[in-house]
Amino acid sequence: MGKVCLVTGASSGIGRAAALELLGAGHTVYGVARRVERMEGIRAAGGHPLEVDVTSDADLERAVKTVLDAHGRIDVLVNNAGVGGYGSAEEVPIAHARHVFDVNVFAPARLIQLVLPHMRERGSGTIVNVSSIGGEIALPLGAWYHASKHALEAYSDSLRQEAGRFGVHVVVVQPGIIKTEFQDDTPRELRAFSGRGPYKRMVEAMAAKTEAGFGPDSKASEPSVVGRCILRIVATPDPRPRYAVGYLARLLLTVNRILPDRLYDKMVTRRT
Repeated sequence: MGKVCLVTGASSGIGRAAALELLGAGHTVYGVARRVERMEGIRAAGGHPLEVDVTSDADLERAVKTVLDAHGRIDVLVNNAGVGGYGSAEEVPIAHARHVFDVNVFAPARLIQLVLPHMRERGSGTIVNVSSIGGEIALPLGAWYHASKHALEAYSDSLRQEAGRFGVHVVVVQPGIIKTEFQDDTPRELRAFSGRGPYKRMVEAMAAKTEAGFGPDSKASEPSVVGRCILRIVATPDPRPRYAVGYLARLLLTVNRILPDRLYDKMVTRRT
């Protein structure tokens, strides 16, 4: 029997891939994004696009009400919508940093507050929070992005401990290097915030590395790799707390866990 799924950030990348994978498996899918016109593929596949700004309480409340009114339940919530925050910690404006946390932490937290009571009352449900390998590791010029994803992972750990007794699974997905628009925006953000100041040399090295990493010869994984992982999580009666998926995900997480901090710092800054 198909599940009722709500997927945020469904207009592109991982969110769109997850929505299409879930639809292909026979689930009912509501895709949430600001750019509703870019979700026609989801509509064509039998899904339901909803125009939603995840930083708007009113929009989130409306989205949840729409699904509950139509089906009486939400079985799966995939919190995928996210933004970057690249530039030096010294130079990225605090207003932008707050926006990063609004989208990457507070939006999924608010949506969970709206959905969890219904899951808890039914004694079942799956919440998938899409983090990143950047939820464990940290790289220079990504302080605010990494901080937001670290926060999302800690939040998810506490939530898992609280909600598990009610039959609700909380799962973190940690994508590695994935081909998405998100990565296309990174060099632009780096140069906009920190391309002219004291970190210029580091910025250019990092921007060039990012551009090369997603060029014609890129080994980065397609978003569908993450979409299929999310589909497996939804189909699993007792999913693991974390899934690392995509190019270099497991390797980079292992290196980070093994190396002492100073050695790790040298490794990630040696070419910047």
